[in-house]
Amino acid sequence: MTTSPSYDVAHPAPIIATTTGKVRGRWQNASSAAYLGVPFAAPPVGELRFSTPHRHEAWGGIRPAIDYGPTPQRRPFGPVVTIPEPSIPGDSTLNVNVFTPAPRDRGAGLPVLVWIHGGGYFAGSPSSPWYNGRAFNADGVVTVSVSYRLGFQGFGWVRGAPLNRGLLDQIAALTWVQENIREFGGDPQRVTIAGQSAGGGSVLALVGSPRAAGLFRGAISESGAFNSLRAEQAEKVGLALARAVGVDPDIESWSALGETAILDHERDVNNVEGVPGTIATAGQLLDALERGFIGDSNLAFAPVVDGDVLLEPFRAAYENGVGANVSLLMGSARNEFSFPLPGGSDLSEAEEEFRAAGLSEEAIARYSDEVHRIGEDRVAGQLMTTYMFRVGIAHTAAIRNAAGAGARTWLYDFGQTSSVSNASMHCEEIPYVFNVLDAPRVGSVLGEHPSQPLADSIHGTWAKFVSTAAIDQPTVADHPRGAIRFLGGERYEPEAYRFEGELVDRALRKASPDADGH
Repeated sequence: MTTSPSYDVAHPAPIIATTTGKVRGRWQNASSAAYLGVPFAAPPVGELRFSTPHRHEAWGGIRPAIDYGPTPQRRPFGPVVTIPEPSIPGDSTLNVNVFTPAPRDRGAGLPVLVWIHGGGYFAGSPSSPWYNGRAFNADGVVTVSVSYRLGFQGFGWVRGAPLNRGLLDQIAALTWVQENIREFGGDPQRVTIAGQSAGGGSVLALVGSPRAAGLFRGAISESGAFNSLRAEQAEKVGLALARAVGVDPDIESWSALGETAILDHERDVNNVEGVPGTIATAGQLLDALERGFIGDSNLAFAPVVDGDVLLEPFRAAYENGVGANVSLLMGSARNEFSFPLPGGSDLSEAEEEFRAAGLSEEAIARYSDEVHRIGEDRVAGQLMTTYMFRVGIAHTAAIRNAAGAGARTWLYDFGQTSSVSNASMHCEEIPYVFNVLDAPRVGSVLGEHPSQPLADSIHGTWAKFVSTAAIDQPTVADHPRGAIRFLGGERYEPEAYRFEGELVDRALRKASPDADGH
């Protein structure tokens, strides 16, 4: 079990009164006070385990908030993880970590960044040192990281229980922010939500959720997951897990079962039947897009169209104007999942298939140049990156633009190469965003001496967006496929998503009549 960093109280921060009780944090440095493990909801145990989040009972006295709280993550994402994300035991797993330069200054009115961690919706932790808000605090931004129920307990179908419990937890955390953030120096009218991977997907779902309307004015999706399940798909997976565990699929039976039995089996059924999980050739990519799988993953424990939190898939919600008033910055790393994969196309075959499909030479060259940059053993891996992340970004940008929100939508493209991965891989932008290049494991992921000027640039762009809900770069209304390119420095590239945009345009033209529009 990975333990959390522990803080002493050599420099106690001011006592702050929240809606459920008083907390005391500690100063990290002269501009950052940390209040860690502050509950925003009751522990999800017993009869609350599969329910909507409930308000935490008030406590007396002063609650120490100097150590990270228990995490919903009980087991790490895998045997090797990129981001150090501790698993911390305990029941009170629904908590927030607040980093602020202005504790107890109700008049400070500082902008607020609320961070939602990734981890495939079944893993991840808000207590990572990569998510420390001290650099944002130095820029006058209050930063909050939040937890939410994961895997089956957060997103699985249970008879008699609400779906989207993990999203409901996030909404409860955002409600807590609205009620309490002034005490930490923040302005509840200047909240931006942000997240990476499943956290980025959560952000996109919240933008499209009527239940979350009014809780934030800006959103940042880094490498967001774009899938949303139909309720019947979630039910099928929930029934499969119940059979595997040997339990009736109702809330009473699941609530009486220990966590270990669920954790031992949930990853075995964590896939949606019929959704392509692997793309190895250009033909497979073109076929999947034509069938309506634009930016999909096959993860089964993920946001669900439940008629409550999500009335429709969130990109359909965007088409209907939901979230159009929210400023959105989104993008991806250039080579998210571009690992060497066996059995795929070679580069010349992929180029010919794209050419036969009618893509322009300029678009094809953008794909080919990227493969040359990272190595021709990653042709199939770059197709996976295109399928799982980048076409979804291009499609979402086009939808927002068509719905009148293009002037409030910006794209970015992270292309900085790590000397460890020799590419720009999943998660590698996060230390630059938080400007924590000295944090644990950063060197082993990015290599020695990652670029501090680039961190200053990316971090500064994020801080500007959080502060003003805008950045001084063209929007997708100006250039539908353009993006801010972070590579060495920062520059604007008006055709950064040309390849992905042409793929989406072709898929929408050729989509089969029975495509269900995932």
